Amino acid sequence: MKIKRSLGLLSDSNKDARSTEGVNIEPVHPIRKAIISGIKEIAIIIVIAVLLSLIIKTFLFRAFYIPSGSMEETLQVGDRVFVNLLVPEPISLKRGDVVVFKDSQGWLGNNVPKPAPVEQLFINFGLAPDSSSEHLIKRVIGLPGDHIVCCDSQGKISVNDKSINEPYLAPGSTNDYGPSSSKFDLIVPEGKIWVMGDNRNNSSDSRFHQELNGKGFVPISDVVGSAFVIAWPISNWGILGNYPDTFSGIDH
Repeated sequence: MKIKRSLGLLSDSNKDARSTEGVNIEPVHPIRKAIISGIKEIAIIIVIAVLLSLIIKTFLFRAFYIPSGSMEETLQVGDRVFVNLLVPEPISLKRGDVVVFKDSQGWLGNNVPKPAPVEQLFINFGLAPDSSSEHLIKRVIGLPGDHIVCCDSQGKISVNDKSINEPYLAPGSTNDYGPSSSKFDLIVPEGKIWVMGDNRNNSSDSRFHQELNGKGFVPISDVVGSAFVIAWPISNWGILGNYPDTFSGIDH
């Protein structure tokens, strides 16, 4: 030990002490470190959630808000439904499907309120249901090539000469005029569909837009998807069917 001192030799611990002499070292507080780490984790989770929401909204399904009673009793005002975006492609449309479609022909008019900017932002990112300010929701009654008549000798709508029973109609929709007070006899053009609301007495559907250029038919290219479930409120939760028995046996 005496030799080391005389030669001016220092141990490693002594060297560290001298090298840090005069330097202020602030210890990292555990709480601050935990807060920073937590903020980073939350930010990452939010980014991932938004990206997943965009992917789901773009390719799989999308939420819509029901603003009117045109589809009662099937859908109530204020219901939120999920729409399958794989319809009409690659999954084909079927008679009886409840579809959401873009209002490219001006059925809604110009008095429909637009969502607030913040609400629209949430809608765009799939974080809020679409308020349907530019969309409509109706049931598919006729596909391309179908011959649809209202009403036949039985007082019912017929599709390709087959009368259909419509159990989904709102109470009171069938009266002295049958399932529709508006009469029609038509063939659905290629690439189009004929749609009607389940609440026939309160639905501005294909029947009431025959004077427009589209003659009341909806282009399949305007179809966003097929509603398959009522997601909210919980009390109204349920699967939306297309009533295959109603449309079975119809020749195309």
